[in-house]
Amino acid sequence: MAESQNAPKMPPLWIVKLRAPFFVADLVPVVLGTALAWARTGAFNFWYFLLTLIGAVALNAGTNMTNDYFDHKWGSDEVNTEFANPFTGGSRLIQMGLVRPQEMLWQGIGFFVLGGLIGLFLAFTRSWAILWLGVIGVFCGYFYTAPPFRLARTGFGELVVGLCFGPLMVLGAYIVQTRQLAWEPVVAAIPVGILIALVLWINEFQDMKADAAVGKNHLVVRMGRRRAAVAYGVLLALAYLFIVGGILLGGVTPFALIGLLTVPLAVQAYRIARVHYDHPRELTPANALTIRIHLTTGLLLGLGYLIQGVVRYLS
Repeated sequence: MAESQNAPKMPPLWIVKLRAPFFVADLVPVVLGTALAWARTGAFNFWYFLLTLIGAVALNAGTNMTNDYFDHKWGSDEVNTEFANPFTGGSRLIQMGLVRPQEMLWQGIGFFVLGGLIGLFLAFTRSWAILWLGVIGVFCGYFYTAPPFRLARTGFGELVVGLCFGPLMVLGAYIVQTRQLAWEPVVAAIPVGILIALVLWINEFQDMKADAAVGKNHLVVRMGRRRAAVAYGVLLALAYLFIVGGILLGGVTPFALIGLLTVPLAVQAYRIARVHYDHPRELTPANALTIRIHLTTGLLLGLGYLIQGVVRYLS
């Protein structure tokens, strides 16, 4: 009785099903794109911001749920014994018998429909460029694990995630506010794109053996854990170099330098990955740190643009 009382409680089913904690991947680029739009043009509409965020979350939810279904059909979650919740291995709801596979699939498709309808509204009222960005997002989200493309097995899955949750989403949030295309949102979003790709990258370490067993040959499978840990460190450094490079080339606000405040966290995460790359449980602090680095760095970049906007209005 005492053991059952002390056992950790499972979060509400819908939070686990949606994998809601990963919605920070939507918050960061939408905030950054909106802050950049206000800093450079003075444009800001709260309701369009909120609608953009809801649409991005809906597409992410659809991606998470359909990926759970297709990973189940692929068999990778069933053979995964090294996963480390809440970071890897999917929601596990299908494997625990708490959700029927078809329920997960159709509810995920429902979220894609919701996100698509919001995207159509934004395209009609703001800019038709939103439509094309949304089509790319839906395609990449659904076919990340769905046949016939199964982008996760191609070696380009991490790049797709970085592109969608970095430059494309930041640019989309910027366009919603300004109705304009610009290069600065793309350049400013590159560090965010790299960091969200690294969230996926480090989470793939625990899933590697199970993914390899079913032919889900992402980059960690192709490189092996040891080399992938080295690449993880290189890409972390590259994210910060892009912040500095963007500023030096004049394409990014100099106040983006505050994004470098997370460098100590990145060093800590890499040290863990370098030592424990082959030890799934000991690696979990690096999983958590990478999520924290992405969230904090992205919000600091957004704060940098808010400061830029204040300076602009005071000058």
